[in-house]
Amino acid sequence: MATNKDAFRDYLQLEKKYSVHTVTAYCNDITSFELFNAAHFDQSNAEQVNYNQIRSWIVSLVDAGVSNTSVNRKMASLKAFYKFLLKTKQIQISPLLKHKALKTQKLLQIPFSEKEVVDVLGMVQSAGDFEGIRNKLIIDLFYTTGIRRAELIGLKIANVDLSNSTVKVLGKRNKERILPILPVIKQQFLFYLKERASLLFIEDWDYLFLTKKGLKLNDSFVYRLINSYFSAVSEKVKKSPHILRHTFATHLLNNGADLNSVKELLGHSSLASTQIYTHSSLSELKSVYKEAHPRGRK
Repeated sequence: MATNKDAFRDYLQLEKKYSVHTVTAYCNDITSFELFNAAHFDQSNAEQVNYNQIRSWIVSLVDAGVSNTSVNRKMASLKAFYKFLLKTKQIQISPLLKHKALKTQKLLQIPFSEKEVVDVLGMVQSAGDFEGIRNKLIIDLFYTTGIRRAELIGLKIANVDLSNSTVKVLGKRNKERILPILPVIKQQFLFYLKERASLLFIEDWDYLFLTKKGLKLNDSFVYRLINSYFSAVSEKVKKSPHILRHTFATHLLNNGADLNSVKELLGHSSLASTQIYTHSSLSELKSVYKEAHPRGRK
């Protein structure tokens, strides 16, 4: 018999078009809450709880050392669940109606410098085998297109159109966008595809990027790849695929790209999402302004 949680999972996947990763995270949060309720209140049905029970869970999470950011994410999962129950008339009022998110400190995400990117690409250039060629293309594709990690992993051979120098990306909520690729990246694609075709065994044939065993890449593989290379040239705290995407946007803005164009390339639904990348550009702008203005040189 299907449960409300099963229906919620279908709703997220089929109607909201959320990724498998996001749907799993939401449902895992709800399951964790149900387990907490069963242990502390002898009640496993999340549909019948009150806010005091939710608050008890929040306190237990904080006491266990879970960050405010992670707690807020779990609350977002619960909020989405109760919103669904309201929509399907399973409940009359959400127990999270008056809940306020915990305060979090916004951490500045510092992009890589142009030199750091060049140094990494120079480092990986020396490896001319399948993995080296693949890794260089992955790093350069992140840096020159701003593609998300999940989008890169999900790229298929059919998504690459070298005759038009474009790749088709399936973004959040299954929104497609076409990204241009530079001539140097097109050449790297040709090198990689040649090496890829020489693999002895390929299981996930449709997917563009593979391990040397012919399998589709996963999230942790791509994270480790980026973190490993950039750890060799950068002392920045965060070294991830998302920081490379952040670097792409920042460098474009620093070199005169308009915000709306960057928004389209990143696949953002609103300019507000893109504006978080402007802080570094503002820093660059201040430096140029100070050097260029007669009063700034005094």
